[in-house]
This record gives sequence, structure tokens and C-alpha cells, in this order.
Amino acid sequence: MSSARYDFASDNVAGAMPEVMEAMLAANAGTASGYGTDHVSAAAADRIRALLDADAEVRFTASGTAANAFALTVLARPHEAVLAHEHAHICTDETGAPGFFGQGVGLIGLPGASGKIELAGLEAALARPEVSYNQPAAALSLTTATEYGTVYDAAHLAALIAPVKAKGYGVHLDGARLANAVAAGFDLKTVAKMGVDILVMGGTKAGSTPTEAVVFLNPDHARRLDARLKHAGQLVSKGRFLAAPWLGLLGEANDGGPWAARAAHANAMARKLAALMPFPIRHPVEANGVFVDMDEPTLERLRGEGWFVYRFLDGTARFMCSWATTPEMVEDLGAALKRIA
Repeated sequence: MSSARYDFASDNVAGAMPEVMEAMLAANAGTASGYGTDHVSAAAADRIRALLDADAEVRFTASGTAANAFALTVLARPHEAVLAHEHAHICTDETGAPGFFGQGVGLIGLPGASGKIELAGLEAALARPEVSYNQPAAALSLTTATEYGTVYDAAHLAALIAPVKAKGYGVHLDGARLANAVAAGFDLKTVAKMGVDILVMGGTKAGSTPTEAVVFLNPDHARRLDARLKHAGQLVSKGRFLAAPWLGLLGEANDGGPWAARAAHANAMARKLAALMPFPIRHPVEANGVFVDMDEPTLERLRGEGWFVYRFLDGTARFMCSWATTPEMVEDLGAALKRIA
């Protein structure tokens, strides 16, 4: 029996794109200072600042979980909580890491269709009276592209951020699939202007080796930042190897480089798969994911055909495309789906 195909199980099943590996090899030459003080980290941070058109402190971590959890420790204290969509990655897939990193920081889940927070739900949460026996909200965490492959438009994000900032709370943007949102039309240059305090730019799912860029847009958070990172175990000695992939990802043209261009390809492959999909599609296909209604016997038949995909949070079967997804892969899967339909 042949081994299962994981081509569409996630966008982290693919290897690193060639531009990343070339940048890693170049960074390996010679010696460099440690703990993110090296020339490679400085160059990568400069490219990210230019892409965002914003002054910011930039650091690099080896996992999105660490990036998100550390960011939230900056925005909320142990007796406080973070507002987020009820199906956000920090709420469902990070094993309590925000609470671990934040020594007790809590999470408050909010409703919303297709992974997008509803303004009414957010306003209701913000209006709750503070009492001694509940953790009060101190920050909002947003995600784009969302867990369901949808992309916030600028107006929706601005509407969510405004009442949060009005209360003096912080804003975190989880961008594990930010490249796919950018490829779908999201303007990175609006992030700082909207009032986002900390942005996580995803590299791993975009086609890198494990690396995430954590962008601190609020200068108030720069104080003793490296000491905080070291305390959290996130200031690595050979920091250039977390930063180098970003030189390959972003290129030199200040247009998002392969990071955005290859995400556009992943998004296109998702649209191609959606066009071949014989099962009902639950959420709009705006980024690189396709979520379909499929009962368990049918999903087992698909696995019997050799394809592995996950049953997702809302009960759908999730199909994720990556930078490395080819039209032939999509057509192979489409044929298998047709056979089991």
C-alpha cells in the first residue's frame, strides 16, 4: 500500500522555497555576532520596515505559537485577558501557550462567521463590567487570513480596532497566513496606521524554514525587549538563521517578493480546487484554503484513495494549498474527489 499523500493537509507540509534556501546558504558564510545583533538580522528587519512603511522593532522566532504567545505577554498582564475569535489559533491550537508565556493571561472567545469577529460581539465584550473574579480584557487579537481562509477588508479591521484603542487596549495581528491575505488584496501599509501594536508576519506557512517575524509597531514596547525575549527563551544565539530566510522571502523590490508572489500562486491553486470540488463549500475561498461539507464515511473513502486532510473546527474537511502546490496535484485530487462523490 502506498503512503498517504499530505499535499493538501496543511500549507506547512511543503519544503522551503529555493529563494529561502539560497539566502540561508549565503548567511552561513563567515562569522556574525549573536542574539540578533548580526548584519543579516539588521538587513531583514530593514526590508520588513520598508514593506510596512513603518518604523518598528523587528525580532524573529522559530514558531508562530511562540511569536503569538510572546506578543500577548507584552499586551496583557497575568490577571488580564485577550479578546479573539473563538476559533482563532491562539484559542484552539496553541495548548494554552498565551497563558504559559503570560503567567496566566486568559483568552475570551468572540463569535463571527467564517473566522471574522463580529463588531457587535466585540462591543458587547468591551462593555462588560469589570469584576474581581473575571479577567478583564486588555487586548484584541485579530487574524488574517483567518482560520477559515477568509480575509478581512480594511474597513472591517478598522471598525474592530477603533473601540479597542479607545479603551487604551493593545492590538495583536496574527499573520501566520498574512502573505495569502496580501495576495488577496490586503494592504500591509495600513497595518501601522490602523493602530496594530504587534504584528506577526508568518514565514513558515508561506514557504520558509521555521521563522516568524514579530514586528513591534508601538515604541512603548521596545524597552528591555531583548531581555524579555531572552527570558521567554526566544532570543536565539545564531539569530541570523531565523532572519536570513526573510531576505529570500522578500527579495529587494519592496513588493513582497516571493513571499507574496508564491502566496498568490497558493491562492490560485485553492480557486482551481474549488472549481473542481464536487462537495458543498462552506466558506468563501479568499486565500489558500477550501473548507467543504463532507461526512465521515466520505472522508474515509478519500483517505482510502490515499489523500489525508483534516477534519476542521466547524466539522468541515479542510484542504490547504501551498506555494509548492502544482496544477497536477490539484487535478489528481479533483479526480479522487469525483470518484468518491
